[in-house]
Parts: sequence; structure tokens; C-alpha cells
Amino acid sequence: MATTTVRLDPDEEHTLDELAEIHGGRSNALRIGLRLLAAETQRHAALADLLADWEHEAGPVDEDTVAAMSDRYRLDS
Repeated sequence: MATTTVRLDPDEEHTLDELAEIHGGRSNALRIGLRLLAAETQRHAALADLLADWEHEAGPVDEDTVAAMSDRYRLDS
């Protein structure tokens, strides 16, 4: 298993300590965070693909419709 060094400012270290208590240690908290970030990145890529397909099939995507879908499916970060 690899070891990675991460430099944190005091606020980030405090947040990590709080999350560590909930998630069984600092390493577990960081692993969970990494998985969540990867999942979010995949969701954004899937949305971009969906919009590209939609635009290809139906013409330009209406920005209001995109915003409504983003709100509906909680896609905004």
C-alpha cells in the first residue's frame, strides 16, 4: 500500500481530525473523501456526455433546462 504526504493548513487538519473520529481514522477519512471526489468527477463526466448526446440529437441545449436538471439531480457542487 502506498504512502502519500499531504500538507494541510490548520483548518483542514481540524476538519480531518473531526472526520477521522467519524470514519475510523485519518486514512479512512481520506480514502472516503477520495472515493467521493472520484464519484463526483464521474457524475460530471456522465452529465457532459449526456448533454453532448442531447445536443447532437436535438440541437443546442437550453441553459435553463440544464440548470433545472442540475438542480433536480443535485449535480451542482
